[in-house]
Amino acid sequence: MVTTKSASLLLSASLLMLVACAPATQAQTTSAATPAPPTAPTFTPVKPLSAQPVRDFDKAAQVIDPAKTYRAVLKTEKGDITVELNAKAAPKAVNNFVFLALNHFYDGTRFHRVIDGFMAQGGDPLSADQAKQSEWGTGGPGYSFSAEPKNGLKFDSAGVLGMARAASLDSQGSQFFITVAPADFLDGQYTVFGKVIQGQDVLNQLTRNDDGRGPIAGKAADELKGVEILVSSGS
Repeated sequence: MVTTKSASLLLSASLLMLVACAPATQAQTTSAATPAPPTAPTFTPVKPLSAQPVRDFDKAAQVIDPAKTYRAVLKTEKGDITVELNAKAAPKAVNNFVFLALNHFYDGTRFHRVIDGFMAQGGDPLSADQAKQSEWGTGGPGYSFSAEPKNGLKFDSAGVLGMARAASLDSQGSQFFITVAPADFLDGQYTVFGKVIQGQDVLNQLTRNDDGRGPIAGKAADELKGVEILVSSGS
C-alpha cells in the first residue's frame, strides 16, 4: 500500500435434550444418533511453476480454481504465517498471489514497510536487493491489474491480508500488506483477499521499521524466505 497515512470479530450452541418417558412399569428411552462432525478439509502443497525465482511477467496466468480453498504459508525469518486466501471474494488478487508464489517471486524479498499498530507490507521484488533499498516500495511484477475493493470483506481486525497499490485502482501488482490492528478506514479502498489463521504472533514480531512518515534509521527489514501454496482436496 503506497500511502503514508496510518490510523489507528460466540456463537454459543446449546443442546436441547428431549427425554420421552414411558409408564413406570415399562420405561423406554428413545435416543437419536449423533451426527458426526464435519471432516476438516485436507490441504496439499501445490507444485511450483518454476525452480528459481522469476520476477518479470507480462501478466499472471490463470492458475487457481475459485471453487477451491487455498492457503499460503509465508516463511519468514521470524517463523511461519499461514493465511487463508478468499478466492471467491477476490479471485483476481488470489490468482495473482498464487501465480507469483508458485514462481518463487517472493523468495528473498523483505517486509520493507512495517508500521506499529497498522500493518506489515511486503512483496516488492526490489527488496530482494539491498543495493536498491532507496527504491523499495516502488517495484512490481511487470504488470498491474484492477482492485476488488467492494467484495464484502473488511479490514476489521488484525491479520487481514490486503493488496497494496498506488493511487489508481488499476495499479495492483505484487505488493501486499497484513494488518496488525483493525484498519477500517481502508474499507472499500483496498482489496481484502485473505486472513491469517496461524502465526499472528510471528507477524507481531516483525521489525517495525517505518513510522508512517518513512524508514526508521537502524531498523532492518525482515526477510520473506518463500511462500508455499496449499490447496484443499474439496471445495
